[in-house]
Amino acid sequence: MEENQQPQQQINIELNEKEAEGNYSNLAIISHSGAEFIIDFTRIFPGIPKAKVHSRIIMTPQHCKMFLNALKDNIERYENQYGEIKLFNGPGDHAFGFQIPVKPDGEKVN
Repeated sequence: MEENQQPQQQINIELNEKEAEGNYSNLAIISHSGAEFIIDFTRIFPGIPKAKVHSRIIMTPQHCKMFLNALKDNIERYENQYGEIKLFNGPGDHAFGFQIPVKPDGEKVN
C-alpha cells in the first residue's frame, strides 16, 4: 500500500422497517441554489391535477454529482443485463399528459 493511501472505512448502514417500504415516485422536481440541490419526489396519476411531495432530498453540489455518476453507472449495468430503457418521446407520451409549467427562460413555476 502506498504511503499516501488510507484504508477505506466501512460504514454500517441501518435500514428501518418504515424506510424499507420505500416511496413510489414517477416525477422528480429538481431545483438548486449555489450551495445545494433540492430534489422533490412526487407521484402523479391520470386525471388528478394535483401532486403531493412525498420526499425531499437536499444534497451539496458535490454529493449530487457523485449521485449522478452512481446512477449513470447503475443504469448502464441495468441496461447491460435487461436491455435499453425506453424513454417517452412523443407528444402526450410523458407524465400522464401533464406538463410541468415552466417560465420562458426554462425555470419551473412554483
